[in-house]
Amino acid sequence: MSSPVEHIRNHHAELKDIRHDLHAHPELGFEEARTAAIVAEKLAAWGIEVHRGLAKTGVVGVVRGRKSASGRAVGVRADMDCLPMHETGEVPYRSRHEGRMHACGHDGHTTMLLGAARYLAETRNFDGTAYLIFQPAEEGGGGGRVMVEQGLFERFPANEVYALHNWPGLPPGKIAVRAGPMMAATDEIEITVRGRGGHAAMPHLAVDPVVATAHIIAALQTVASRNVNPVDSVVVSACSMQTSQLGAYNIIPDAVRLTGTVRSFRPETRSLAEARVREIVELIARALGASAEIEFRRGYPATVNSAREAAFAARVGERVFGKGNVVTDAEPTMGGEDFSYMLLERPGAYVWLGQGGGPGGCFLHNSSYDFNDEVIPLGAGYLAALVEDSLPLK
Repeated sequence: MSSPVEHIRNHHAELKDIRHDLHAHPELGFEEARTAAIVAEKLAAWGIEVHRGLAKTGVVGVVRGRKSASGRAVGVRADMDCLPMHETGEVPYRSRHEGRMHACGHDGHTTMLLGAARYLAETRNFDGTAYLIFQPAEEGGGGGRVMVEQGLFERFPANEVYALHNWPGLPPGKIAVRAGPMMAATDEIEITVRGRGGHAAMPHLAVDPVVATAHIIAALQTVASRNVNPVDSVVVSACSMQTSQLGAYNIIPDAVRLTGTVRSFRPETRSLAEARVREIVELIARALGASAEIEFRRGYPATVNSAREAAFAARVGERVFGKGNVVTDAEPTMGGEDFSYMLLERPGAYVWLGQGGGPGGCFLHNSSYDFNDEVIPLGAGYLAALVEDSLPLK
């Protein structure tokens, strides 16, 4: 294992305490006031220049290397927010706030970047500047987009940017990184199908929006099976349906509300999927005598690693974890990530850090999930190594 990891192991107990405290006090997007204050306090105590206020609760630490001749800078990012979930795990540091939980490991991400920050401040074994980006509101709030829009890279002009996300599907001591898409674009659809209510025994006197909606749900699957190139990827999921009438067995309702999501990797596929979803919804409803309104909300763009930086992140991983512990052919996932906005502005890479099953033995966004404390030095050391190898001392 490389020196950053071993150095950071000396502070492992303190970092675990920080992580447990953050886990016990989860905060939703743009509400991470306590978390941001802890981050700022720790950075300042380690002699790091602190900037606050981007995207309301964002924090950026600036660490200058032993030299500045390169004129270059690297950004490393961690997310801070929690999910609106009730925690069912029984860890001693479980959430103290009903309906809020660190079920995606952002408490661990924040802690690992703090560990890297302390190491970089103590050693400064690099030529240039490191920007430590603590981002709010990844879980649906688009905090990454807001930070970019509010001038993140104008104020902190990183040449490249990296992020690390824990991945229970990989064992501890392994990472996965690939060029191209890592995570999908995430769009939302909300459809209202309107008919004419009536008695279920006399359907000819009504216009049944339930039947129209059923045909729409089935037809939406043809976007993937008949419209998109089979070697490309798209997912169209109708996830919930609600009628205007519930509780009676013999009433055809006036309307049905349908919600779902569309996931894709390529911008062209994303646009094609949106066009086809709109056509299917509107034309099927009309063909069956109903009408339909659709709201197609574009969410996070796809998280796409640039080729050079993905290869670099893999090489750093080989140095830190060993060549056999770097996966470069991992399949991308249809989950979303707002680090994508930063990758639209700067070249960089999004990396998965193996954490195994962890104490909860489950995947992300599970009510029993808990971050694996044993990988804190590994992730922190890797983030530090990304900075050192990007900005080597000559």
